[in-house]
Amino acid sequence: MSENPLLAPIHGITLEDYSAACAKLGSGLSEADVATALGVELPVWQEANLLWPERMKQDASFEIVTLFGQYFGQADQHPKFSNLKANTSAAGNANTERIKSDKDFYQELEVARSVAYEYGLDGAQWVADKYGITLGDFQIAASVWSDQIHRDIQANFQAYTSQQDAYKAKYQQLFADAQGGNVADDIEF
Repeated sequence: MSENPLLAPIHGITLEDYSAACAKLGSGLSEADVATALGVELPVWQEANLLWPERMKQDASFEIVTLFGQYFGQADQHPKFSNLKANTSAAGNANTERIKSDKDFYQELEVARSVAYEYGLDGAQWVADKYGITLGDFQIAASVWSDQIHRDIQANFQAYTSQQDAYKAKYQQLFADAQGGNVADDIEF
């Protein structure tokens, strides 16, 4: 364990607790649910939720931020949160598990989300509406796949780029069709 005094728990809430709680908030849990899971009163959680980011700002070594990201990605394994989920549909739950276990599915939805933004839609909301995957769960999947995707890019950049381009073309067509075509489709040169 680190000797960094900034890693000391705040009101009994460790950095690991805080990181998992943030992930679960992004997955649809309420602050009251989080406080209950942590075994503290809501105002205690709310104060810790203000103080942990302040500690991150004070940490010149970036150890807290680094650990926060690691723990955020492992939120589903945290003992206080492992069985606590927001009320979502069965299909949403299946897609949430799939995005964390199927790299290609994650990468396709990552591109779809980006293309949705290009077409003026809220990409995160589109993924939530279409697949039942919350932004928090999407970010957890991003942290799960980040290292593997970087290795894939280094191993075969061309294959990675080709796959991304295919996903992009698919979703550009889907969003263009939904909007009745692209703005410049009827312009001839």
